[in-house]
Amino acid sequence: MDVHGTVAAGFEPVREAFARNFEALGERGAAVAVYRDGRKVVDLWGGSRDVDGGAPWEPGTAQIVRSATKGVAAAVPLMLWQRGELDLDAPVGAYWPEYKAAGKDRTLVRDLLAHRAGVPVLDRPLTPAEAADPDLGAAAVAGQAPVWRPGTDHGYHAQTYGWLIGELVRRVTGRTIGAWIAEEIAGPAGADLWLGLPERERARVGRVGQTEAPAQPGALRTRPKRAVADAYADPDSLTRRAFAAITPLPDENDPAYRAAALPASNGIATADGLARFYASLIGEPDGGSRLFAPETVRIAREERSAGADRVLVVNTRFGLGHMLHGAASPLLSPASFGHPGRGGPLGFADPESGIAFGYVTNGFRSSVTADPRAQALVRAVRTVTTAG
Repeated sequence: MDVHGTVAAGFEPVREAFARNFEALGERGAAVAVYRDGRKVVDLWGGSRDVDGGAPWEPGTAQIVRSATKGVAAAVPLMLWQRGELDLDAPVGAYWPEYKAAGKDRTLVRDLLAHRAGVPVLDRPLTPAEAADPDLGAAAVAGQAPVWRPGTDHGYHAQTYGWLIGELVRRVTGRTIGAWIAEEIAGPAGADLWLGLPERERARVGRVGQTEAPAQPGALRTRPKRAVADAYADPDSLTRRAFAAITPLPDENDPAYRAAALPASNGIATADGLARFYASLIGEPDGGSRLFAPETVRIAREERSAGADRVLVVNTRFGLGHMLHGAASPLLSPASFGHPGRGGPLGFADPESGIAFGYVTNGFRSSVTADPRAQALVRAVRTVTTAG
């Protein structure tokens, strides 16, 4: 497999790890980008742009990034707080009165952001067409009774997070979150990322699909813990119900789905766009603007939820929307904050080292928060940063 692109001196281990992902881990098509102190030091791509095709991946090829979208969406309320437009300690109902229904009147904005709102499921799941309608999604979560008292526990809001954050942003700003991201994040940062893919960008986006990792000769097959396996197998568990809040699963290659704005799951980005976004949170990338003040970086890194996750059934750590470094989702260091996408994509920032990272792929795996291909690249970056 030919690997294209460049790495700065010292970052050669990242190129080697990227090539091994194709040789040993069955990568079909992917890209990785890394910034350090605002300067791009890794820009690599290879394979096919479509998971089921032969056209080559090109510079600027973009892919859907699933829940890595949450990391971009989470920046919006933090920027609104930074501008004095949103009070993190206010009740959600102060901005969105309908949300007070069904025992949710004491839910705080910070509960919503940190996966503590208690509404990871919908009693009546939405179809893909319904899910794409922000009014229907907002009404569904506003009317949903919480499955735990808001603020007292945490569990990953796999799908509902998008309607919660999207409607909060719309009530505060009068704009859709997709428009806000385009105008206030992607534009100033110079990042190729979209929530609600414009028709003019369709040709850049590859087809994605589920793929299986090749068997490794002599390797032991890892199995999930029994509790985790049982949770995913039980249709009545919070785990299954959270991921099934949209039923049936959307066709991620459908132009209509890609044009919708689902802040939990259907953002589209290049690897450079994802890395550049995170670079703009902790510094000023070449030719772009800084988005987070130092105090905003501090609160983004602050742990707000930790321990046994009632949905993912593993220990997770969250700040105000971003996942934090931990066993379930290893990032570069304890200082890192970002978000993985189920089965592959990953973006994060590490303010202590000045690293910003973005990885996108067209082949999704069964992993949820820690894909082996992304983790191989993170380990390679860690090797470089700890060496010098």
